[in-house]
Amino acid sequence: MDWSPSVGTPETVWTCPFDFAEGMEFDPLLRRMMTEAPIARIRMPYGQGEAWLVTRYEDVRFVTTDRRFSRAAVTGRDFPRMTPAPIVQDESINLMDPPASSRLRRLVSQAFTAPKVAAMRPATQRIVDELLDGMAEHGAPADLVKHLSMRLPLTTICEVLDIPEEDRPELRRRAMAMMNIGATTRESAVQAKAELRAYFLELTRRRRAAPGEDLVSSLATAREGDDLLGEDELAVMAMVLLITGHDTSTYQLSNITYTLLTHPEQLAKLRSRPELLPRALEELLRYIPFRKGVGIPRIATEDVEVGGVTIRANDTVHVSYLAANRDPRRFERPDELDLDRQPSPHMTFGWGAHHCIGSPLALMELELAIGSLLSRFPALDLAVPAGEIRWNDESIWRYPYELPVTW
Repeated sequence: MDWSPSVGTPETVWTCPFDFAEGMEFDPLLRRMMTEAPIARIRMPYGQGEAWLVTRYEDVRFVTTDRRFSRAAVTGRDFPRMTPAPIVQDESINLMDPPASSRLRRLVSQAFTAPKVAAMRPATQRIVDELLDGMAEHGAPADLVKHLSMRLPLTTICEVLDIPEEDRPELRRRAMAMMNIGATTRESAVQAKAELRAYFLELTRRRRAAPGEDLVSSLATAREGDDLLGEDELAVMAMVLLITGHDTSTYQLSNITYTLLTHPEQLAKLRSRPELLPRALEELLRYIPFRKGVGIPRIATEDVEVGGVTIRANDTVHVSYLAANRDPRRFERPDELDLDRQPSPHMTFGWGAHHCIGSPLALMELELAIGSLLSRFPALDLAVPAGEIRWNDESIWRYPYELPVTW
């Protein structure tokens, strides 16, 4: 592929399928762009036209915090993307700019305060213990994906939302259908999105009429003065919490375990110093390429210079949190996993006005699950050679289909 040696005047449009799915290896196309064209024009599998891709940490931070780059302006556009149909709902907080998004975040964040997340720990620990009991009873070798990763986050978020157990498998099927990247999956993705929306619209109506102790009820009754979430806002937010509340944690449980088991010196360090776990999780989250490509873009509302490149008004701009997490200007030896690395903010949960609101819950789940797994199974190891593990190539997420372990 030809590319311009002058970053300030890029001449090449890079074709970016962002479909790399080889274990936890970093996408070689993205790595090349980070070096050769850190602010580049790209073309993606779906959507109209071209977009900018920004990969440097400081440039990503600039784009995600400068109000001249608008998420709201994406609404109604056939923007360049990875999936046949857009995943995001038009009314979602993910397509809002401050101050509208600030209002929603203040209301929703009331459900994720430190005391409320702490109150969820005993129930989450109980679920973890039950799932690990089941894995131990099954005996080695066992598939960690089947016994823990696929079950813990979904069970936890569904219990927190108080979703009936009989509804959960179908909700997960629909959530997964929305994430597929194949061209033939567009119709099923659109249908799944509509079905999820209808389900949560009905559920949230019932909870607002008769609130309980669950997270949906907390959202339905959260107030700032006289301000409440609207009916559609509440339904979409509950839907987003289901999807993001189990997807990322599901795949990261497998990814983190795989990464530790394939970095024995780091695993030994964590086993000898269990108190290192919170810092270790932050480093693992920085290091692991948790998804493929990019997410929701922004639209430049006026001409803006970013890293020496002029982005014109109305241009679409994607950022890569994956690349930012591996930027050598920010992280020394960024391609090395170092559980002793001094804490430095990573971008796995996003940045700025769209930093993941539910990250405290995700971190609590990961800490309990990984901590319990390592203490319960001190000889945990892969049951097959790392090269035999199959990796997802159907959706935007990076994760193993199965993770056979022994102990």
